[in-house]
Amino acid sequence: MTHPAHARLLVDVSRDYYLDGRSKVEIAQHRGISRFQVARLLTEARESGVVRIEIAPPAHLDGDRAGRLADLLGARDVVIVPSGADPAATRDAAAHALASILAARVHAGMTVGVSWSRTIETAVGLLGALPPCEVVQLVGALPVSGAGDSLGLIERFRGMEGVRTWPVWSPMLVGDPATAAGMRRQTEIAAALDRADALDLAVVAVGAWSSDGSTVYPLITEEDRRAATEAGAAAECSGRLLAADGSAVLTPLDARVVGVTLEQLARTPEVLAVGYGAHTATALRAAVAGIGVTTLVCDEAAALALEEQAPST
Repeated sequence: MTHPAHARLLVDVSRDYYLDGRSKVEIAQHRGISRFQVARLLTEARESGVVRIEIAPPAHLDGDRAGRLADLLGARDVVIVPSGADPAATRDAAAHALASILAARVHAGMTVGVSWSRTIETAVGLLGALPPCEVVQLVGALPVSGAGDSLGLIERFRGMEGVRTWPVWSPMLVGDPATAAGMRRQTEIAAALDRADALDLAVVAVGAWSSDGSTVYPLITEEDRRAATEAGAAAECSGRLLAADGSAVLTPLDARVVGVTLEQLARTPEVLAVGYGAHTATALRAAVAGIGVTTLVCDEAAALALEEQAPST
């Protein structure tokens, strides 16, 4: 049995070295022992269990963690990227991951549906090219200050050799249901939205139903926001609203959207979704449950929040 005084010395030397960051020379001088004695004490502390070292890689480097999170959510794959110093840095990391996945998943002859967000726009800019395929614009244009829109994004695809595009020449959100219905009947728009019934892969962004989580939220009236919130909206995806459990939230706003429906996304074999930030966790979980997201790209903050939401067993 270790003598109490020696055990105390093991603890004190270990605390000096591992917690306070003192060098072995500094500890030796402070404790009145040799540097070699300090080294032996630190070794003994580790071997005896006084010091237990745990190496925890960041979430984006922990493949097992990503796999556990995928199992927890019911998704096929989860890709975790580092949370940046600001939203722009996090968005850039997510965009790079999204571009890599698209480059690997899109094959010749596929029909790919693409929604719009700043992250998706950045990812497409990183792609460069795609194999010959069809790209369907999933939503009309939504003006966002300091960013592009879905019409500009579809033009980028149009410039790729061998890529055929199906544009939606309309705003995403119009003033009333009758106008939206008329837009959806326009020949080119109807062709694109019908084509969304035959997607092989869809790329969408998911945001929380809040002023800083959804691009739609700030552009509608307070009355519309309140109605959606009271109806249980927790997530927004391509202008469509989801409750926390993944069920569709139908409000008068839904009839004014010109774009893909939740049902069309849910029928798509592979849905690649992106979202980041802890505040997005509930929305990401809703999207996996509601539209069958197969691959989720999120950041460390969102991953941690998703894990914390998991029911205890």
